[in-house]
Amino acid sequence: MKLSSLLCLFLATFTLAACGGGDSGDEADPQPASDEITVTDAELVGNPFMQEWDTPYGVPPFASIENGHYMPAIKKGILELRAEIDAIVSNPDAPTFENTILAVELAGEDLTRVSRTFGNITGTELDDELRALQTEIYPMLTREYDAINLNAELWARIRAVYEQKDSLGLDEQDARLLELQHRDFVRSGAALSPEVKQQVADINEQLSSLTTSFGQNLLGSTKAFKLEITDEAQTAGLSDSFKASVWSEEKGAWIIGLNRSAYETFMTQSEVRELRETMFNAYRLRASEGEYDNGLNAIRIAQLRAKRAELMGYQSHAHYQLETRMAKTPQAAEDFLLRVWRPGLERAKEERADMQAMIGDEFTFAGHDWWHYAEKVRKARYDLDENETKPYFDLESVRNGAFEMAHRLFGLTFEPVDIKGWNPVVTSYDVKDADGNHLGLFMTDMYARDSKRGGAWMSSYRIASNVGGDSVRPIITNNLNLSTPPEGEPTLMRFSEVETLFHEFGHGLHGLMTQINYSSFAGTSGSPRDYTEFPAQILEHWTAEPEMLAIYARHYASGDVIPEELVERMRVAANFNQGFATTEYIAASLLDLRWHMLSSEEAAAITDARAFEQQVLDGYGLIDEIEPRYRSQYFSHIFAGGYSAGYYAYLWSEILDADGFAAFKQAENIWDPELAGRLKKWIYESGGLREADELYRDFRGQDPSIEPLLEGRGFAIGDSGEET
Repeated sequence: MKLSSLLCLFLATFTLAACGGGDSGDEADPQPASDEITVTDAELVGNPFMQEWDTPYGVPPFASIENGHYMPAIKKGILELRAEIDAIVSNPDAPTFENTILAVELAGEDLTRVSRTFGNITGTELDDELRALQTEIYPMLTREYDAINLNAELWARIRAVYEQKDSLGLDEQDARLLELQHRDFVRSGAALSPEVKQQVADINEQLSSLTTSFGQNLLGSTKAFKLEITDEAQTAGLSDSFKASVWSEEKGAWIIGLNRSAYETFMTQSEVRELRETMFNAYRLRASEGEYDNGLNAIRIAQLRAKRAELMGYQSHAHYQLETRMAKTPQAAEDFLLRVWRPGLERAKEERADMQAMIGDEFTFAGHDWWHYAEKVRKARYDLDENETKPYFDLESVRNGAFEMAHRLFGLTFEPVDIKGWNPVVTSYDVKDADGNHLGLFMTDMYARDSKRGGAWMSSYRIASNVGGDSVRPIITNNLNLSTPPEGEPTLMRFSEVETLFHEFGHGLHGLMTQINYSSFAGTSGSPRDYTEFPAQILEHWTAEPEMLAIYARHYASGDVIPEELVERMRVAANFNQGFATTEYIAASLLDLRWHMLSSEEAAAITDARAFEQQVLDGYGLIDEIEPRYRSQYFSHIFAGGYSAGYYAYLWSEILDADGFAAFKQAENIWDPELAGRLKKWIYESGGLREADELYRDFRGQDPSIEPLLEGRGFAIGDSGEET
């Protein structure tokens, strides 16, 4: 339903599972209270959300939307949603698929429109006024969704339809909608006793406020730090292009912030060790002290999640989260991570020794030296550094290369269109299938700015649906945080950023190509977290293929294709520093699991987030020179997003993407039409139509093997089956 697609965007951390507790039956028990909401006609005058959008492709009229429009429109949408739910509940006719399941699916259309716009804009154009609105709107939405999901009368109707499912003659998509809607209501607590429902609702409201605060603190802390360099001698090692991108004429200084692209470039290039240490500490200690300290937020979020899981009859939050995912149990996820952790950690220790050998007795290697000396070792060992490769990875060429890949694999075309986006840097494309039919609008926002949250992500202003012949195609966005080059200069990318662009493009295709009728499981919706990354990650494999590089890797000035000998050096060096990459990622994944495997009693005993974190990491043997990719106080994936107990998903999905791409390599054709056709049909078009393992088998014809993953990271399998 529209409600569940909204929960995926804003409230994913609040979704509940239910395997315990009493069944409230059909009794009209007290419901968790929703807000007393009123909105006057005068408040809605001139509000763009109250009008039909006469805009190309139905995009929001960004220039007309003011911050003050959101709250009245949210309230109006909530009141309309309540009326729709009341009409379903009070319908005197017996519950049917159409008057209950489909009606719930379609409820809340206007609220969806304003909420999606608000959620996307606060991710890219956040200001103080919007930040204040977040603290009001998200708890309000949480209370409203709880009032619906825990509504006993509505649950009774849904359950009545579900109990007849085998005799209704539903087609596959209708049957899947019924199955998922029933499951979502159960997992939200609909079958619990009134007393437990109220406790769950209270916890959800607290979590809404805490996760919002966590994200705001992280953005505030990230924005608050700027490294200003006024002495040119202190820029030693920095490339001319990077220096130009961070130069401030107003300040008369080079200013480096903490967005990941700028941070990694500085840490790799800078020859000034003291400044590298300053940046390293600023990055790893974000939101760890002062007004932006997230320590207590992280603890309280973990405690509330553990308590909620206990109320629902689960051993821990991780147990409830993983119940519907491919891993099934926290133990299975941890065992899988440790299988890759062990060889990764050993490789990392070897990498550390190599860098210390290069340094000699001058000083003892430390964490803030890793990026810099890894690049030095790579250059010495493989005669390869990023300043040699970056001129071949201009953003426009890379993006066009991704489009060409989608054309060769799936027959898609991307036509630039002039759309006024939420920021002047936004570019938009009309996406068409092989027959020239409109699939969706694709909008990209590639550059970092203080109003924009960190990282890279795909989102949507509208999800595809097709109910009653009313076909609605999606509006999909991709967001990166590249450093803005000086005016007139190209945007040159590190190869890791190229992979990120292809990754998010894969999520984008998952949303654009969907042929599912119901938005609840169209595109990226309705799929388990440890599967959703697969359609994104598999496309990363194309980036380094010689046939693909010949298409998009062209020198920004000369237009020359990247030389074959440089491609060969990239190939040979592909697994360099893989110990570090594997270890920093898995350390964060294990930390996530441990936060969420806590029982209610164990969570209540934690008083210091950093101390708990250190205990966990020491227990797994993480070496001092490697930081987890995310430390607790800035781990927004799990404390302000939808990845709680699920950050392992990227590596789990790598089993699928490595095995899936191996099929193309075995076919000796990375454009193999038969494989591409199955990938298109069963992965990108099918959304959450079937269980994830079944969809993978439909594509691949077999279950995945872990061997391609290990081999792809350079961790070979010995005769005994243990990693070597």
